[in-house]
Amino acid sequence: MNTNVALRNWRSYPIVSRRVRKIMLAVAAVHMLLAAQFIFAAELQRYGYEVLERVAHSRDNFVQGLQIVDQTLYVSTGLYGESRLLAYDFPAMTLKQEQKLSPELFGEGVSRLGDRIYQLTWRAGQLLEYDARSFQHLHTHRIATQGWGLTHNGSELIYSDGSHQLYFLDPSDMSLKETLTVTLGSRPLPRLNELEWINGEIWANVWQSNQLVRINPDSGEVTAIIDLRGLLDPAEREPGTDVLNGIAWDAQNSALWITGKRWPWLYKLRLHALPLPLPVQ
Repeated sequence: MNTNVALRNWRSYPIVSRRVRKIMLAVAAVHMLLAAQFIFAAELQRYGYEVLERVAHSRDNFVQGLQIVDQTLYVSTGLYGESRLLAYDFPAMTLKQEQKLSPELFGEGVSRLGDRIYQLTWRAGQLLEYDARSFQHLHTHRIATQGWGLTHNGSELIYSDGSHQLYFLDPSDMSLKETLTVTLGSRPLPRLNELEWINGEIWANVWQSNQLVRINPDSGEVTAIIDLRGLLDPAEREPGTDVLNGIAWDAQNSALWITGKRWPWLYKLRLHALPLPLPVQ
């Protein structure tokens, strides 16, 4: 339907009721709003990718959180009765340590900060704290929302709850320091999931999309979109294979690694700018 034409010509149809005219005007307004949003999003930088390397990864891991510190890959996995905290030698992928969660907990994001590891849970309102060396569970902290993705900026923990909000916590007492609204253009961007702090910006998976976003941690504005469609070969999808989820930045080697839930590979990527930006799906 060409909404602009319909809007210009609606007066020429005397049989159109006032109610129908109002509906037509409302539809036109929505179309114009979406068009304006697309124009704004089109100004954002968009990136494609090149796969530089891939490392085999267990399909048993329903990945909810991912982080590389030195030569250790930390993985948090989800699902009730299957959730775990894992540490692998990286990139050899030899399992070093494992901590199983209680069956009533659904593991989510993970982040190591100093000598502590923090792991979110989904609906239980719990943030678990471990000793990074022994994997001993030290504390359970309460959070007021669901837990999805987790990262840190060196001094604060940052987590998502599946909405358009990010929450900054003081790790000394888990008090809420700030709530950041994430926007794409002028609109809140929901479904923020797994997080990673990379070179002063927050990177986030957008749940059920094949795209990442880069977020300005001061303003909450999305500054770029990373289009990862086609990363996992469709031939390698199995019945249990789920969505893209997992961002890990190897600071020592300035390398970006990406995976998904029950994906057979971790992918090392090089990003390249694309000429035609594309809004988040």
